[in-house]
This record gives sequence, structure tokens and C-alpha cells, in this order.
Amino acid sequence: MTALFPNYQRFNFEIVSGQSITLTDNKQKQYLDLTSGIGVCNLGYNHSIVKTAVQKQLNLIWHTSNLYQSSLQEEVASLLTNDNGSKVFFCNSGTEANEAAMKLARKATGKSKILAFDHSFHGRTYGALSLTDNPGIKKGFGPLVPEISFAEYNSPAALKQITTDLAAVILEIIQGEGGLKAADGDWLQAVQAKCHEKGVLLIIDEVQTGIGRTGKLFAYQHFNLDPDIVTSAKGLANGLPVGAMIGKEKLAAAFGPGSHGSTFGGNPLAMAAAKAVLETIDQAFLDDVSQKADFCWYYLQKEIAVLPMVTGISGRGLMIGIHLDPKIPVGKVIQQLQQAGVLTLSSRGNTLRLLPPLIITGSELMQGINIIKNVLETMTVH
Repeated sequence: MTALFPNYQRFNFEIVSGQSITLTDNKQKQYLDLTSGIGVCNLGYNHSIVKTAVQKQLNLIWHTSNLYQSSLQEEVASLLTNDNGSKVFFCNSGTEANEAAMKLARKATGKSKILAFDHSFHGRTYGALSLTDNPGIKKGFGPLVPEISFAEYNSPAALKQITTDLAAVILEIIQGEGGLKAADGDWLQAVQAKCHEKGVLLIIDEVQTGIGRTGKLFAYQHFNLDPDIVTSAKGLANGLPVGAMIGKEKLAAAFGPGSHGSTFGGNPLAMAAAKAVLETIDQAFLDDVSQKADFCWYYLQKEIAVLPMVTGISGRGLMIGIHLDPKIPVGKVIQQLQQAGVLTLSSRGNTLRLLPPLIITGSELMQGINIIKNVLETMTVH
């Protein structure tokens, strides 16, 4: 008997502690974690710098309202924007960041229509859910926010749907819930050019791809893009609830006093953690992530892509999708991997999703890949 709503399909064990990339359950079984809490704990568990920063703030104050100045918020905003003049709104999650982006785009442009893409995922609150192309999680919750349309991701035909009556286009550089499908660089450039041509804001959802996951602070930086709005969350505070919407300075007037707010947004504990994270993920750290990712992809192609039950590998950096033959249910693979001491995730299209902590070593990556290989080899495609 549980007092909780049954909206989560939980595995039958509890994670009770973690250190670096190792998690321990309530039966003292240890796991190599390749999930980062769904892309959240990019610096792993019990990271000393983050923990020290939060403990220090805990002894000062852990909540104050946004009626007062916050030097911590200012510092984190400066780190997020690299002092380029952009503005930041802090909230508590990725879905809230996307809600804020949607509101800002409509208010700043005076237009209401927004274009999103098939198999997208932007969150579960009403605005963010309306931007999400997943009928299964929308069922029973209608009517949703109107004037949202969808185009085919990565398709040149989508450009025809970017017209002057749109307030914004919103997209992910890699569709984390959509099967780890990565956007083509030329297509991204064409989308941006069409947005500029038609006076449409470009919103990039970096909730899962950001904070170093692909070897850049944000994944759009691989493609020399200049989005009007960027949303961030998940890895930003390494496990403490936080979200951020980053918008160009030209949009600031649309979010004047009283236009939007959040009781817990910019919470001092979350800001202390976010500051520690952003100061840790410097260029040397990102270069190291890129090097490990290159090694990881080489090893994946050598050991995993050649297996008969694997139909492809997608993603970028340390955001990886292993696509399995439909005859090999990904849920069964995940359970077998748990028994072997490895935690993984799933995604659309029978995809095994890997989001390891960015602090993982090359040898630990090899260990995880080898265990995945061994488990997959026990399964037969009939």
C-alpha cells in the first residue's frame, strides 16, 4: 500500500547513497550509474565542490523572496551568459523554463503562434506539454494551449512553416526523449536564417543537452547559432531543483516587474550549487568531456554497433542512444543491466539511452560498454 499517486512506474529498489559515479541501493547493491539522474548529476554524486558550496549557504540562509537583491543570482546569471548582455530568469525546472520562454516570446512579439517539432519533449505543465509532440502523455489533459503547430524535425520542408505570423520556433539540438535524434547542422542554420528573415524568435531547449553534456556548455554552440532564448535546467545545479531562461537583452522590456515570477526561483541553495557547477565546468573540463566522448564513440562503434540486435547509435558527446531491434525490448535490457550492476535509461523507438556523469573516466566508460555488450549478447534476435 502506498500513499503516492501511481504516476511513476518504479523499479523495486531504492537508491540510498551515491559517490562519484557509483550508486548504492537499500540492499547494499552497487551500480555503475550511466543515467546521471536523467541528465542531472553531471558532476556525479557527493561532488566535494558542490557539496561544500551548498553547506556553506545552508549555514547562512536557504530561502529569501525575490523582493530583495541577490548577489548569488547575479553571479550565476553572469556565468550563464558570459556577460554578453543577455538576461536570465530563474525558476525550478526545465518545464518552468520553457513556460517562461513561451510567455516571453508571445509578450515580446505580440504574436501567439509557436512552431515545435515532431517527437519533441519540452515538459509536462500545460504550456510546455502543448509544445511537446507525444500524444501518449497528452491524453486526457485537453484542451491544451492553442496555436501550437508541429513540423518534421530535421526536414527542409519544415522551413516552409516558419512564417511571419509565428512568435517563435522552439527546438532541441538532440531530442532526448525523442530517440536521441540529433539535428543536422545545416538544417539548424537554415532554421535560424528563416527565423531571422521572418522576424520569428528562435528558442533552443537545452534542458537535457546543456551544461557540458555534449562537450560545450550548450549544444547549440557546436553550430555557431545565436538563439534569442535558451532554456536550461537538469545539470545546472547537479541535483538541486533549478531552471533558467536566458534571453537576449532586446527582450528584457517584455518581462518587466509583475510580468512573471517564481516563489522558489533563484533559491540561494540552488544558486550556490549552480555557481559551483558552472565554475567547475570550465574550458579544460569541457575539453576533457570531448576527449572522453570521442573515445566512447570509437568504442561504441567497435563493440556495440556491430552487434546483430543493434540497429544504430545516435546522439552527441556523452548523450548516447543505442537503437535496438524491436524484437529486443529495451525494458528487458534495462532490467538485465540492473542485475549486472549498471543503470541505464530508455527513449523513444526502443532506444537504450546513456547519460553518464561527465566525470566518468575512460576506463569506467569501457567497463559500462563491456557490460552492455555482454548483456546484449545474451539476447537473440529471432
